[in-house]
Amino acid sequence: QASSKQPLCTVLTCLRLSAPPFYANALVARRVGDMTKTTAAVLRSPIGKYQLEQVTLRELRDDELLVLIEGCGFCHTDMLVRDPGPAKLPIITGHEGSGVVEVVGSSVTRVRVGDHVVLTFDSCGACHSCHKGRKAYCQHFMARNMSGRSLDGSQVAVDENGEPLGARWFGQSAFARHAITTERNTVVVDKSLPLQMLGPLG
Repeated sequence: QASSKQPLCTVLTCLRLSAPPFYANALVARRVGDMTKTTAAVLRSPIGKYQLEQVTLRELRDDELLVLIEGCGFCHTDMLVRDPGPAKLPIITGHEGSGVVEVVGSSVTRVRVGDHVVLTFDSCGACHSCHKGRKAYCQHFMARNMSGRSLDGSQVAVDENGEPLGARWFGQSAFARHAITTERNTVVVDKSLPLQMLGPLG
């Protein structure tokens, strides 16, 4: 647990390869219909610790991908949810993920199943700023990256009791074994590169 004022730039390997004893059991996702059951680090209190929980991610939409997370950085930005803001607790954060694409939606064309990828923030790709190549100033940046919900306001994840969890933090929520992303914030990288260390490059 770290203070919200403490700078963090530590490269972490997510859930499987960092391998503390409590990560050791059954971390392979189980698909149920079009939903995905997986493991995530959930923050429930502004002064609490992240806790590993079984969660369910909603079904993919046509422009989305399901990524198996292999590594993730822990940045100071992930501490923002400890202070009042647009995203509400409980939430799954993590915004420097890297992994392998497991499933792609029907309208995804540039990313394929099995691709190694680095994840970055999401953008709409259609507003004035995005057309100018200034995606960090996307008109919908806050809704797509810091709301904890889909752009239409719907939930992305629920816990074991069916209670809603914030997710899609910076278009990913990579403190989990699986993350839902879009083609716009998923960057294919060479498979010869050390995937577990690439997350902070996003």
